[in-house]
Amino acid sequence: MWQSEVRVDLDAIRDNVALLRSGTGAELMAVVKADGYGHGMVPAARAALDAGADWLGVCTLDEALTLRRAGVTAPVLAWLLAPGLPLHDGVAAGVDLAAASLPQLDEMIEASRRVDRPTRLHLKIDTGLSRGGATVADWPALLEAAAKAQADGLVEVVGVWSHFVYADLPGHPTTDRQLAVFHEGLDMVERAGLRPRYRHLANSAATLTRPDTHFDLVRPGLATYGLSPVSGERFGLRPAMTARARVMLTKRVPAGTGVSYGHTYVTEREANLAVVPLGYADGVPRHASNVGPVQLAGRRRTIAGRVCMDQIMVDCGDDPVAAGDVATLFGPGTDGEPTADDWADAVGTINYEIVTRFGGVRVPRVYDGERP
Repeated sequence: MWQSEVRVDLDAIRDNVALLRSGTGAELMAVVKADGYGHGMVPAARAALDAGADWLGVCTLDEALTLRRAGVTAPVLAWLLAPGLPLHDGVAAGVDLAAASLPQLDEMIEASRRVDRPTRLHLKIDTGLSRGGATVADWPALLEAAAKAQADGLVEVVGVWSHFVYADLPGHPTTDRQLAVFHEGLDMVERAGLRPRYRHLANSAATLTRPDTHFDLVRPGLATYGLSPVSGERFGLRPAMTARARVMLTKRVPAGTGVSYGHTYVTEREANLAVVPLGYADGVPRHASNVGPVQLAGRRRTIAGRVCMDQIMVDCGDDPVAAGDVATLFGPGTDGEPTADDWADAVGTINYEIVTRFGGVRVPRVYDGERP
């Protein structure tokens, strides 16, 4: 008998990747960083590859090496690399690495020398996000150094890439401005004598709404897991995650009963309270206090009082509820349960954050659709 679980539908991930593949002529990189957005990196990666993903994308070197240790041989790009990491381990494992500065490039050259194998390199230009990537001013020097390193056999410049700011708001002028900067950066790449096989810019939102940004490779993350990056649009995606728990305890309390820390919730009438063993240590945002939706005892309800570290309380009024009943925090919504989007709206965040919070140490992931 289980107490709480995050259930992941791998067939939904497969369907989502197949849908995304059908909408582009480019190759597809399924982004499985952050433990597959909370869905489990290795199972999600395998499901995405089953459905035709060509690449996998991660942030950290450790994530990339975890995929390799799991037997994943598909191309993998890792792009969030602090100084001093054992990049030679990634080079030896055939992991593609991203560079956005001369010091990063120098570390990759040293890694190549250490293992006597060229680094497969993706150069990143900052087109407007002001996060990762070389500025337009620094871009020519990075290209010149990369071209020399490639001529020396120390790197292979495989890709050039950037990342969007506002692709989740279709029609926002920033997207067109970034695209123009990216084209300018590509012109500089050509003048530097580099001919990378892959130019990539499109995230989930651009993959779904801007085919003119697809180039040679698209990088959907959130959409892989069935969640839409564009408010109000579903695109036929199937959410893959359901978070639920069994009621631990019920009690009948009188009107005027304060519930949870600080008594920020007080019952208006005599009521049946249900104690559900999921809290902020398990992924429930504390901001969901008094607003987080839960399906329990046949209808949607709202968390009563503050979210605790290990549990939440739900006021079920006069409806019958018993220990062992299933409380569903979110799922695909096909049975009337709340969705990750409903949770994001309730707590003032984005659906990305909701799913990424769940499936940690205490809450086991259970997979449907696993294949041998």
